[in-house]
Amino acid sequence: MSEATETKRPQWIRQAVDFGALAAFMAAYFITRDMIKATWVLVIASMIALAVGFLVERRLAPLPLITGGFAMIFGVLTIVTDDDLFVKLKLTVQNGLLAVVLLGSLPLKKYPFKALLGSAIKVTDQAWRTLTFRYGLYFLAVAVANEVFRSPAAVAALWSMLNLGTPDANAVWTAFRGVLWIAASIFGLCQVPLIMKNMIKDEEPGPISPDTGL
Repeated sequence: MSEATETKRPQWIRQAVDFGALAAFMAAYFITRDMIKATWVLVIASMIALAVGFLVERRLAPLPLITGGFAMIFGVLTIVTDDDLFVKLKLTVQNGLLAVVLLGSLPLKKYPFKALLGSAIKVTDQAWRTLTFRYGLYFLAVAVANEVFRSPAAVAALWSMLNLGTPDANAVWTAFRGVLWIAASIFGLCQVPLIMKNMIKDEEPGPISPDTGL
């Protein structure tokens, strides 16, 4: 097996592990139409994803660990309370906190995003500053959008404006979660030109998605 194959295999496995939990959650909801049962799947799949990620890389990468931790905490709260508020609120709290940390670090000229992803890509500090700003805004936008799509009243008002009839709030939120997955991948791809332009070493990084799928 060539060295190139050896270096690329973990990246493919990582992508499958990262987004497997989200895919399992969405499939479980649309099959059962039960958010609590789907949350059980999310919690179990998140635990498996973290375990497999550790076995593949022999470490727990910071960003998947953070998002996986949030998924399990809010998932368990959902199951224990039998209230799907928590699994929906997870995106707001997680992304809101990340936005505050990233954007709040800029005046201090500190780049916590470098600590999260510095082992994956090697770029200049100026590039880290730009990436920190962009991802901070992205996380903030996700937190705000999630507040809209997790609210049955807001979704009903939006559907009424678009003359789409009466929405299934849980189905709309789950579909939004899938759209967000795609948006995160596109956003990560859009950062590649900046990363390539500011690489310190002669490397060829893949896109860094701000959504690990957990």
